Amino acid sequence: MKHLSLCLSLLVFAAMACSPFSTTGADDGAKRPNIVFIISDDQCFDAIGALGHEQLQTPNLDRMVRSGLTFTHAYNMGSWSPAVCIPSRAMLNTGRFLWRAEAVYQRSEQERQAGRLWSLMIQSAGYDTYMTGKWHVRANAERSFDFVTNVRPGMPNQTPEGYNRPIEGQPDAWSPYDARFEGFWRGGKHWSEVLADDAEAFFEQAAERDNPFFMYLAFNAPHDPRQSPKSYVERYPLEDVELPANFLPEYPYNEAMGSGRGLRDERLAPFPRTEFAVKTNIQEYLAIISHMDTQVGRILDALQRTGKADQTYVIFTSDHGLAVGQHGLMGKQNMYDHSMRVPLIVMGPDIPKDQRVDGDVYFQDVVPTTLEWAGVDVPDFVEFRSLMPIVRGQRERNYDAIYGAYLHRQRMIRQDGYKLILYPTIGRVRLFHVQSDPAETIDLADDPKHQTTVKRLFASLLKLQQDMGDSLDLKAAFPDL
Repeated sequence: MKHLSLCLSLLVFAAMACSPFSTTGADDGAKRPNIVFIISDDQCFDAIGALGHEQLQTPNLDRMVRSGLTFTHAYNMGSWSPAVCIPSRAMLNTGRFLWRAEAVYQRSEQERQAGRLWSLMIQSAGYDTYMTGKWHVRANAERSFDFVTNVRPGMPNQTPEGYNRPIEGQPDAWSPYDARFEGFWRGGKHWSEVLADDAEAFFEQAAERDNPFFMYLAFNAPHDPRQSPKSYVERYPLEDVELPANFLPEYPYNEAMGSGRGLRDERLAPFPRTEFAVKTNIQEYLAIISHMDTQVGRILDALQRTGKADQTYVIFTSDHGLAVGQHGLMGKQNMYDHSMRVPLIVMGPDIPKDQRVDGDVYFQDVVPTTLEWAGVDVPDFVEFRSLMPIVRGQRERNYDAIYGAYLHRQRMIRQDGYKLILYPTIGRVRLFHVQSDPAETIDLADDPKHQTTVKRLFASLLKLQQDMGDSLDLKAAFPDL
């Protein structure tokens, strides 16, 4: 064991010496805080009991809310792909904004070899790095972390029975707790439970080591197929599930915005949407989140058993949200808050407890934040901004406006209490006063009283496009603005 420890120390020293990133006090790694990053998939910003969803049972995420600081307006920028999780994770692991992350994504393995991935930058400061769960990045996961188990694909396998369902009055061939459909049950144990198993093993190992640790724990839940044990589904009787206030049978611009009837996510429920189908999908969504919450509790308890919890920052967030019937949509390929906005909770040393911050951030701001905790100088190519100035009360928000995009089909800006959504292929403008209309149901775009606001936001969006490297010609699509 002494020889193993010596070899590991020499390897860490060599890695630090060769690293392109400077660190402060890297020889004092044992005193550096540990970092646990937990990310879910497809979790809406309010899909936590303590954050506003009165029906949802999430006692462990609730205790994180009570024990930490919640950023209530954290966003994902959008996507260049129908698989929104790919750009989301590309931005997260490279630190670049959306369109520059797209270019970097094509050379992810080269980025890894150059040490420019998030985990490798933290590793350069002497951290042991651990990973399990969903990766969905082109770089080799096993070579991006020191310790890796169960690298999962973008989503569990699908079955035909899981689509276009349920239809009221007809038998439902699919069940969220029938293991023969595999999905999260493939391998014999629910993937969320396996992730918690892996995390517990990581913590046991980390407790015996002197190096600080960074853990990347990536749930596939609550992505579809939304599967969980029967007891969790039974927590949410269908008659008690509430229909969203912004329910629609079908979104009027779904085809023009690239989220039409042919999109995989949208085919999960029948067209037109029915109250029965939407409530059933919501029931299964709530159940898989509650099941995941139980596993989060196991992770938090395992951290406590290490005796290092007081030296550890814990982050919980998600890669993007999900509509699940809101606005007549099922997926996340849209610019509404239910799909762009995510939970973001931070707890740890010097983090205020049971407090909330409303200022606009992107959830990928965790990258420079954790580099700051690890003592790594944030490199110039990392475009996101640390959350710590907000934590310290030095500023209220990280961004004056939030930018959103989906393919060439949608653009969005959220600023000064308003949201402007554009569908360039049909020249359609939508305007919502999100401060007074959080469900985004009252379109003000055609109201003459709001034309000044539309043009002001459009001008701000054009400037944001330049900052983001967005080459879509909005002026040509909207000549009157």
